[in-house]
Amino acid sequence: MQFEDEPLVPGQRLPILPGHSSFGRLERVLRAGGFAVTAEIAPPDSANPAEVYERAALFDGYVDAMNATDGSGANCHMSSVGMCSLLCRRGYAMVMQVSARDRNRIAIQGDVLGASAMGVASILCLTGDGVDVGDHPQAKPVFDLDCMSMLSMIRCMRDESRFLSGRKLTVPPPVFLGAAANPFAPPLDYRPLRLAKKAAAGAQFVQTQYCFDIEAFKRYMAAVRDAGIHEKVFILAGVGPLASARSAEWIRGNVPGVHIPDAVVRRLKGAVDQQREGVNICIEMIHRIREIEGVHGVHIMAYRQEHWVAEIVERSGVLDGRRPWQPPLDWKNAAWDRDYPTVPDAPGRQAMEKVS
Repeated sequence: MQFEDEPLVPGQRLPILPGHSSFGRLERVLRAGGFAVTAEIAPPDSANPAEVYERAALFDGYVDAMNATDGSGANCHMSSVGMCSLLCRRGYAMVMQVSARDRNRIAIQGDVLGASAMGVASILCLTGDGVDVGDHPQAKPVFDLDCMSMLSMIRCMRDESRFLSGRKLTVPPPVFLGAAANPFAPPLDYRPLRLAKKAAAGAQFVQTQYCFDIEAFKRYMAAVRDAGIHEKVFILAGVGPLASARSAEWIRGNVPGVHIPDAVVRRLKGAVDQQREGVNICIEMIHRIREIEGVHGVHIMAYRQEHWVAEIVERSGVLDGRRPWQPPLDWKNAAWDRDYPTVPDAPGRQAMEKVS
């Protein structure tokens, strides 16, 4: 991956260059060598679009893209594709998560085409948690595909202009493909190999599970570098604030794949303001992660603590003075073709932002 030919210059627009798979801001920031910041936007248990806009507004000017989760934890919420539809209309850069748990190959391919037509430029492929851990354990899981076969399928749609069946597409979806990675799930020596397989299947970026154990993450990244995988895929390390020692203990005991060291829990227990200390720990994590070679950004997961994201980004200095795009104050009356130049012939006519 070449960064030096596509520098991030304050005040200049991020171009779409040959070799880009999408028109999306996330890919442009990463390929320009920027340390990207993404965050998860929690879907509402509601049909009210205002709730989606209110949640997205917490991230305005602080993140390069937002992940719309897809039945995370096998719990039912507003759909990922529905949230993306609402937010792409306002110019947000969305990462649409797709779980193989709930859809077969026919439905997934249809969703990919529809999402791309709406302006979604990045898709995160997930196998998905089993229904037994969610709020509908009686549901019938699909699992027609896993994350790797989904990556391969969508890459085929994009690069070969055909469905998995072989039938031709008239216009392929220009999407930036992502996957999840868990550096802390045993067997640990297999984790870099699995990342390599996802890259080979089509993943261009990965977002990891929470990296509370920085030393273990360093060992993982050393193995990734030894195998040269960091040159094939952009790696965004998962971070996030812990609300309290009690919540930390619950998460590590009930959320598969999350490893929180005892030292972190003890530090939270000893704090006068545990929520504030959780934010401090998250900021320190970002500082340490930025020093690790091969890491291209952070993915902030702040479930029910989204209001802390702005402070985390500001205090960590992770953007290096760069200001990501945000909607105009009077977005309904914005002259998009004049004030927010668009990409010719790009699906969804995604706005190109200035780096300020």
